[in-house]
Amino acid sequence: MNTSSQPKPPTLSVSPHTSTASGLAALAALRIQRTHPAAWLWLSLFVVAFDQATKFLVTRFLELYERVEVLPVLDFMLLHNTGAAFSILADASGWQRGFFVTLGIVVSLALVVWLWRLPRGEKFLPLALALIIGGALGNVIDRIAHGYVIDFIHAHWGSSYFPAFNIADSSITIGAALMILDAFREHR
Repeated sequence: MNTSSQPKPPTLSVSPHTSTASGLAALAALRIQRTHPAAWLWLSLFVVAFDQATKFLVTRFLELYERVEVLPVLDFMLLHNTGAAFSILADASGWQRGFFVTLGIVVSLALVVWLWRLPRGEKFLPLALALIIGGALGNVIDRIAHGYVIDFIHAHWGSSYFPAFNIADSSITIGAALMILDAFREHR
């Protein structure tokens, strides 16, 4: 068997003259290169847990539509969103619940497969995918448990309000932005 065509694992060369900090940096880089991208799924689990914990707290301490000013441009207000982002389809007859649950699960599974197939050493794209997976699953849990998504972060400037959102929505948005940045990084 010809082993010369098989990829060789990266080696770590540390000399007695190497500083401790650069030696640790080399070890960290080696660890990242060997880490499978699916290891980022811990972040998805964290996003789901943090999202659900914040929603639990908000539902315990706020009544529906109750407003608590956090900053002059930020309120916490408990809202129920039966639609998608920006309450799109919120006034539909109810079919959207099953549609958005199915869509969230299918997209999450597709992203997990994509994440699993990424080469070792990738950092930016696995981070983005893990954030999107966690956010999508956080909102799927709401739709299954309640029939709606719990939104509570309400940003505004004066009397102009941005649609309310939650931790899961923020995670999806940050993940999508990171995916776009990763696409630009690849083309450079």
